[in-house]
Amino acid sequence: MNTFNYRTINLLLVIIMVAASIFAIGFLQKYLMLEPCSLCIFQRIGLWTMGAFALLAVLFNPKNFTARLLLWLGSLAGTLWGGGVAARHTWLHYVPSAEPPACGPGLEYWVQTLPLSDVLTTVLTANGDCSVIDWTFMGLSIPAQTLILFVVIFVIQLILLKKIINKQP
Repeated sequence: MNTFNYRTINLLLVIIMVAASIFAIGFLQKYLMLEPCSLCIFQRIGLWTMGAFALLAVLFNPKNFTARLLLWLGSLAGTLWGGGVAARHTWLHYVPSAEPPACGPGLEYWVQTLPLSDVLTTVLTANGDCSVIDWTFMGLSIPAQTLILFVVIFVIQLILLKKIINKQP
């Protein structure tokens, strides 16, 4: 019996998503009282998108190659989105600049007053809190840790893709 089959690997991705969410919301936000910046929210959306597609794969466990590939692509899209935002956020922390990126109003204000395309553009060009390093672990900022997490998830997804292509259970 193959322990690391399609369903088990997707379940691992769901567990990673749940654990990371508990850490972000339960520890960082509720215990340490750190409010997430706009880029942090977008990283969470990427993580939750990845987890949602992985959860669908666990629940339905499709046997069809196309269905498996489509679920994998949805999961990959969340990973690439979150990883890209985490890379941008990490870069903002370490960019040599005399001044941090310009501050702006919070994400809620933007969503209520701007079209979605403008919200995305504004958020990705930095929000005031995004350049502040509030907490580190082993010398890594939260976005740097998140970037590492997304790289690990990406490697797991490559293993999953190999199983899908080889039509392994």
